Amino acid sequence: MKLTVLFFGDVDGKIGRLAVGKILPSLKEQYKPDLVMANVENLAHGKSITKKTLQELLDYGIDFCTSGNHIFKRETGLAMLDDKNIPVIRPANYPDKTAGRGYQVIEVGTKKILVINLLGQVFIDEYGVTNPFHALNEILGLYQNTELAGIIVDLHAETTSEKVAMGWHADGKVSAVLGTHTHVPTADAKILPEGTAYITDVGMVGAVESVLGVKKEIILNRFLHDDRERFDFPEEGLAQVNAVVVQIDSETRKATSIELINKQIDI
Repeated sequence: MKLTVLFFGDVDGKIGRLAVGKILPSLKEQYKPDLVMANVENLAHGKSITKKTLQELLDYGIDFCTSGNHIFKRETGLAMLDDKNIPVIRPANYPDKTAGRGYQVIEVGTKKILVINLLGQVFIDEYGVTNPFHALNEILGLYQNTELAGIIVDLHAETTSEKVAMGWHADGKVSAVLGTHTHVPTADAKILPEGTAYITDVGMVGAVESVLGVKKEIILNRFLHDDRERFDFPEEGLAQVNAVVVQIDSETRKATSIELINKQIDI
């Protein structure tokens, strides 16, 4: 049996949420995914989540969400992470007492999929974050005797080298390693030799006329004039939609294909 997973890169603010809502029906019609996921660390005006913004995304048809270091930037987000009924996880390699959980087994029809969220260490200054390679090994050890149809890893990391290394480390151990965080889609979607789908970065769902989702004028002023204006995010205009579709053989847990989606849509 094949399982199809549709995964959206970092959904950035209002324009990103609206873009998901506008494009998801056609993507569901085209790919017929069994599971629809998104990274939501930038969901609420560029940082973390609120009940309203998360519910908006769930109403559009997102089933489960991963995140990253920015998920902790709002008190509302922190409170929501501790609610096991809310389908959002944070990186697993934060200290044990951190709010929320870093991995979860979710039911997809009659099958079970393990979703793991990890944070890279290179160029990411987060107190207490442990080695994501070791964290992955530990989590996989907990589920070595569990019947799973697939294992999806969202590696939220800054550098290509750390992500590529994780792909090779996880090859054959998980169904997919999907990089997030940089908001720039990479051209290396592929199946690794032992059957793991891999991409260094899925990209984002956010404003085209921006710098990684932030209003371009703000970032230009930072570079040109060392201005420290607060980040703001376009809420309408042309949106970039980046996602991947991964096909998994549920008997072997190996991926059979991965396709990068790179579209633009007016909001």
